[in-house]
Formats: sequence, structure tokens, C-alpha cells
Amino acid sequence: MFSWLGTDDRRKKDPEVFQTVSEGLKKLYKSKLLPLEEHYKFHEFHSPALEDADFDNKPMVLLVGQYSTGKTTFIRHLMEQDFPGMRIGPEPTTDSFIAVMHGEQEGVVPGNALVVDPKKPFRKLNAFGNAFLNRFMCAQMPNPVLESISIIDTPGILSGEKQRISRGYDFAAVLEWFAERVDRIILLFDAHKLEISDEFSEAIGALRGNEDKLRVVLNKADMVGTQQLMRVYGALMWSLGKVFGTPEVVRVYIGSFWAEPLLVADNRRLFELEEEDLFSDIQNLPRNAALRKLNDLVKRARLVKVHAHIISYLKQEMPSVFRKDNKKKNLIYQLPVIFSKIQLQHHISPGDFPDCSKMQEQLLAHDFSKFKPLKPALMAALDEFLTSDIAKLMPLLRQEELEGGGQPGVQGGAFLGTRGGPFIEGDPFAPMDVEEDGEEDEEGSGSGGCNLDWVVTKDKPKYDEIFYNLAPSEGKLSGTKAKGWMVGTKLPNSVLGRIWKLSDVDRDGYLDDEEFALASHLIEAKLDGHGLPPELPPHLVPPSKRRHKGSDA
Repeated sequence: MFSWLGTDDRRKKDPEVFQTVSEGLKKLYKSKLLPLEEHYKFHEFHSPALEDADFDNKPMVLLVGQYSTGKTTFIRHLMEQDFPGMRIGPEPTTDSFIAVMHGEQEGVVPGNALVVDPKKPFRKLNAFGNAFLNRFMCAQMPNPVLESISIIDTPGILSGEKQRISRGYDFAAVLEWFAERVDRIILLFDAHKLEISDEFSEAIGALRGNEDKLRVVLNKADMVGTQQLMRVYGALMWSLGKVFGTPEVVRVYIGSFWAEPLLVADNRRLFELEEEDLFSDIQNLPRNAALRKLNDLVKRARLVKVHAHIISYLKQEMPSVFRKDNKKKNLIYQLPVIFSKIQLQHHISPGDFPDCSKMQEQLLAHDFSKFKPLKPALMAALDEFLTSDIAKLMPLLRQEELEGGGQPGVQGGAFLGTRGGPFIEGDPFAPMDVEEDGEEDEEGSGSGGCNLDWVVTKDKPKYDEIFYNLAPSEGKLSGTKAKGWMVGTKLPNSVLGRIWKLSDVDRDGYLDDEEFALASHLIEAKLDGHGLPPELPPHLVPPSKRRHKGSDA
């Protein structure tokens, strides 16, 4: 009897079950964090409200750097493909924020259309106005790399106060908006351009609070010798120390991130290891996406809690009738002292507080009498979110990590040359350079009925001379011997790794004379400025291997 009276109580006691971490974070944000943000006008002081697309979108990588440091070239190197709207040159060529994303059809979506699309995580950029939206676009294209991540290209940062003002929008504020939402921030420097201008310093300042996402790349390092590179690296670390103002050393990746031969190959081995580390970091972003979203939401919740205490304190101190303006000015002036009081009273870490001077400027435009007092029910819900709800999501997070542990991460593009073959350090399947008595592969001895002319035939005598000078064993070159010759072309290891995978058609870890001729042909094509095919087309498959399926590069 009257059993319906206890229904609500039972609902409150039964914990809600979430299928994924992203779903859980989305629902917890809407039920426990968003009401508090709206009640204390958090969005007018800090970050806009989060939407479903912020929780559902793919991991994003933000590229920041001065002009001509290789940001756009870096993106092209990752994807092995040009993207719509791309311009590369020594002058400041990229004048817009370009979100490079996956799409079935290649094309460009302008900024004003982009910010009304609920499926894209850019709707809140509408607040920056037409001056910014006219310089914002989305380049969509089918590309395997973009199936796992999205990449944000940014305008090259210039020097001088005049350049900052002439943009027509708050460049640093836009960077801060992106920094809060992306999974990785790559800060690029040129080996010949280490100075940090006023705008660059301001841009780096906008990234503060997201140091865990930051990676620094010293690009075009093949343009200097070893001794010069040591000096350049030291100067960069000194400059970064001044800008970041912390004793911790930022991880700097050194290399030349494009698919062209190295100009100075003295430090090739260093560049190989650095590229492997950086590519591995980017490749793992999809696996760590849920953890990043959880971490960012907890960071946001802590800031919301501090903001609620600040706003309620200001409301409490305001007089009800007279001398409101004088009291407001005094409270703004005393804001550092108020921060200290709140910190001691509520046992809050000083690192959770916002920038004091910035908030003082923002408070000038607000009417303190319209602020709301502290609401215990909302604060209790926030405390429950931080202490209990997030902890309940951790087992689900670990389960997702275990289920995704076997996934290869980002695929395609330059990442194809980073898996397997003799160009990967410690590859257990790379054959040793020893004499083997194994039998030759007979599986591909027939022509398979394919009568296409092999385009490599005309140059094969030239390639055969090189092949036999490398002393093949049983008619085949081991990975070690082939690598020794291929490295002499000065092409990056990621490119040579792709060429190896395309050329080793029968997947036996060796190159016979036809496969070696194919590898040589692909190297010459790459040196001539042509791209590599994602898979080996029929006219490139060696005649004796045409019963094999084409290489699955």
C-alpha cells in the first residue's frame, strides 16, 4: 500500500548505469555541473557551456607556431595528402584557422555555416563574431588519418603589436578556447627562427593550464649541423623557460617533419627516434580520448567550484541599498585578498583559482547585486560529482582501455611507415643479416593471368646492378642490407618504411630482384616529388608476384 511513495527515494539510491565513459560524463555534466555554471554566470567569465559534440567528437590536435615553421607541411606529412585550402610558402600563407576533418566528399565549409552545425564541436565559437568566422573554415576530405583524429591548423604568429590588433579578433582568446577542448597541442619552432615575439608570448600564455597537452617540436633541424643544433636546442630551452616561467623542462621533439630528403643527414638517427616518439604519442590519442575528457571535466568542475565561492562572496559583501558603486570598486581592488580568504576558509588549492587580474577586468562590467548567494544543494551536487560520481566511472574507463588496448590507434598516412619492417627499432620480425638456407617463395611464381606491363621494366637493369652489388643471399636481400642502401637516399624513415611495406609484396621480410627494383622505383618517384600510393596498384605489382594480393601498405 502506498508503495509509489518510495519510488523517488529508490531512484535516488540506485546508481545510474552508463554504457560508455563519454555518455556518463555528458549526463553528469548536464545534471550536476551545468546548473551551477548557469546559476553563477560561469560562462560570462570563463568557458562557454559544453555541448554533446564536445563529448562525442574525435580527438583533436592543435598546431601553433610562428609563420613558416612548417605547421601546414606537418599536417600534409601526417596525412600524405594535400587538403582543401592548404597553402605552403616561406611567407605567412595560412591566414585562417582550418579544422581538417574527415568527410566523404572533399570540400570546404565556411566558418558561419560551421558554427551552426550541431554535429561539430565549434558552435560556441560564434561568440567571437564575423571577424573571426570569416577566418575560420573546415576542410573535409576522405583520409584514413582523419578517421581517428581531427587537426586544427592556425595562422602563423607574427611579431609586433600592430599585427595583433589588425587581426580584428582576439587571437589569444580563440587559442585558449581551442586549447581547452583539444587532446594535443603541438608548438612548432624553426631551427632558424627561435625568437618569441610579443604575440607568440601572449599565445603561449593562452595555453597555460593545458601544459599536460603540450608538445614542443623543433622543426627543420636538418638544416643545421650537430654543433649548431646543440646551440639551437639550448637557446630554445632558455627561451621557453622564460616564457613558461617554470623550472620544469618542456619535452622538445627534434626533427624535420616532411617527406623530403634530409639536407644535413648527420643527426639522422636522432631524428628517427624523435619522430617515432612523437608519432607514437599522436597515434595513442584515440585510446586516451576518454581519459582526456574526464580529466578536462574534473579540471572544469574545480574551477566552477572556486567561481561559485567568489561570486557568492561578492554578493554577500554588497550593501543592499547605498554606496554600491564604491563597495564594488573596493571589492574588485581587494580581489587578491578575497582569493586568499576563500582559499583558507574552504581549503581550496591556490592552483584552482583563475587569473586574478583578468577577473578584475571582467568584474568591472557586471552588476554585483544580480549575483546569487551560495546555494548548498548545488554545491553538494558538485562535491558528489568530484568525490563519488567520477570515481564510479573509473572502472568503466579501465574497461574501455583494456578493450581498446589491441587497437592500432591512428592509421594511414605517415603512420603506415611506423609499423613493422626493418625501419623500426627493435622490430622482432626484422630478419637478421645472416646466410639462410631457406627455400624461395613459390607461391607467387606464376603470372596470375595479369597481362599489364610492369612500369619498372625499363629501369630494371640499372636496379639489378645495384641489387647484385649488395650481395644478396639465395637471390634475396635481407632487411638489414636493404635498409643500409635505402637510408642513403636521405628520405625520412617513415617514408622508407612505407616503401618497404609496398615493395615486400610476398611479406617474407626479404626483397628479391623484382621487389628491390620496385623499391628503387618508388624511391626515385618520391625524390622527384610524387606521392606514394596507399596500396600497390596492379601495374606496379612485379610479374612474378601477381598471384599475390596487392600490398596492404
